[in-house]
Amino acid sequence: MWMETLKAYIQNQSQWMIHADADGRGFFLREEQESFIRKKQMYTDRNAFIVNNQTNGSVLRTTESEDKVQVDYLVHYSFLIKHGFDFYVEEISQERRATFQDGDMKSDEPVNVEGNYRELPKIERENESIAPTKGGYDRLAAVRYAERWWNTFNPAYKSFENDCTNYISQSLHAGGIPMTSQSIKSKGWWMRNNSWSYSWSVANAMRWYLSGSKSSLQAQEKSAAHLLLPGDVICYDFDGDGHYQHTTIVVAKDPSGEPLVNAHTTNSRMRYWGYEDSTAYTKRIQYKFFHIL
Repeated sequence: MWMETLKAYIQNQSQWMIHADADGRGFFLREEQESFIRKKQMYTDRNAFIVNNQTNGSVLRTTESEDKVQVDYLVHYSFLIKHGFDFYVEEISQERRATFQDGDMKSDEPVNVEGNYRELPKIERENESIAPTKGGYDRLAAVRYAERWWNTFNPAYKSFENDCTNYISQSLHAGGIPMTSQSIKSKGWWMRNNSWSYSWSVANAMRWYLSGSKSSLQAQEKSAAHLLLPGDVICYDFDGDGHYQHTTIVVAKDPSGEPLVNAHTTNSRMRYWGYEDSTAYTKRIQYKFFHIL
């Protein structure tokens, strides 16, 4: 019984995403309904709109107790976007948890919420300058990696519940940027021997590191998103309090020259960089735009 309810719920979401006059009550969380209203407005402001949407779900695990059933499931959205005369596909994949009682859905929410990770470790930058890597940063290789692993985890690396910055670090490393030789978590940029630096895996630490690193990973801060290139990095402070909670990598530019990004945690591909469609978004949001050198 709960399976039919879940199918109808996902179908209702999909219809509401396309048709403004469709029943929006399929969204249990008010924050999610508001975030998609912002998403629609964001597309309108960009002279773009969602032409079609495919939504698929798959059950990961179920837990039953008395008359209640908890269902962990994966939902995947594919949006066909028309922007001017061009088209592209945006994708979002998210693990969610729904609870049912006597076949009726009582709750539904993401397992990992964007912007809820606030570890603020103290880190140090290296004092010595390191010469750039011979051959430079291979942006195409970084983007290829980000495209290959946007919706799954590379088993060669440890994965995290909040995996956004780890995924970006892997993509930068795939672009030819070598890890530093440090073995202290508060120094350098590295992952090895089942250990890792804070700058490799923590959003706020990577933001701080990119702002002044003289190691193998160096960046130049830009004043606006449109100045970035594929392979560059954007950091997000959703609350505007100076603590950065999310990291994305630019994988393409839209017809207006604005970045489209990939990310983990809520696995996203070709998502508009502004993240107005995130439940973590606030009007106080701050960004850091880093051009990787």
